[in-house]
Amino acid sequence: MTAPAARPVTLFTGQWYDVPLERIAADAAAWGYDGLEVDCGNHLDLVRAEEDPGYLDSFRALLDRHGLGVWALSAHAAGNAVGTGAFDFRHADLLPGHIWGDGAAEGVRARAAEAMKRAARVARRLGVERVVGFSGSTIWPYVVGFPGVPDHVVDAGYEDFARSWHPVLDVFDDEGVVFAHEPHPGELAFDYWTAHRTLEVLGHRRAFGFNWDPSHLMWQGVDPVVFITDFADRIYHVDCKDTRLRPRDGRSGLLGSHLPWGDPRRAWNFVSVGHGDVPWEDAFRALTAAGYAGPISVEWEDMGMDRAHGAAEALAYVRSLQWPVPGGAPAPAPEEKGTTQWPACPDR
Repeated sequence: MTAPAARPVTLFTGQWYDVPLERIAADAAAWGYDGLEVDCGNHLDLVRAEEDPGYLDSFRALLDRHGLGVWALSAHAAGNAVGTGAFDFRHADLLPGHIWGDGAAEGVRARAAEAMKRAARVARRLGVERVVGFSGSTIWPYVVGFPGVPDHVVDAGYEDFARSWHPVLDVFDDEGVVFAHEPHPGELAFDYWTAHRTLEVLGHRRAFGFNWDPSHLMWQGVDPVVFITDFADRIYHVDCKDTRLRPRDGRSGLLGSHLPWGDPRRAWNFVSVGHGDVPWEDAFRALTAAGYAGPISVEWEDMGMDRAHGAAEALAYVRSLQWPVPGGAPAPAPEEKGTTQWPACPDR
């Protein structure tokens, strides 16, 4: 077991989309986080980062003032658009204007691909070696239901994904940055076997791996610990979000029944870390055995809890799982306040 006990613990800023970066950075530092997983779009403008010479200097200075580091950028919306086959009002609301344009699918996909390439370049300028996000899927609408779908349609969906993502991953390779895809319903890789096939269609190229977020595996019935052990060399990032599964009462289905988040009639709900059914201790032991030494990011989401309370409590819970391991002293936490840390991805 070679992974350090003191992996940096960061806060994903996506759930604070309505709060300026300065405010969430101050709060995260006060709660005791080591850094942020920064949401591109809401808290980091990738276009400005490439076009304005002083923008990234200001970004770094802001984090340095609060003693925070960055080990990962998040580009979920743009990544999803790279591989999506059809767009609607949801994407129009989610994507920035420079990606959405006139909403024509091929144009949106092309502009989203350029945005992901930009994310890799900006990450490299920041010394950050992980971009976390989604992939999109042209075949997700066919995953459940009637009429049935022939195999060649599914095959074409994987081939479309590979054609769309290989040029993006070429830039990631050039920049020395990896893409950590989050298995999630709506994406090409959304569970165990689709993750396997996605790696296969890409030829197992090293630039593509996974963001381990157990919350979306749990409600599908996928063992999140098995996912770590079987994809050990492809766990490029970790997001901690929990899922609370409710006893089956003969009424609630896995697909949510169009009930709102937090509704007690649902068979499952996302909850703050430690309040659900994810086997966190087993998962952290598996991460250590796999040699994962990267950041542990809290992705807070709980409709029944104040987010400030949840973020502080989640940090304490995650830290409680990071004990020293036999055979070596725990790695030091990020150094003195006021210095932004930009470490590399773990050497496998």
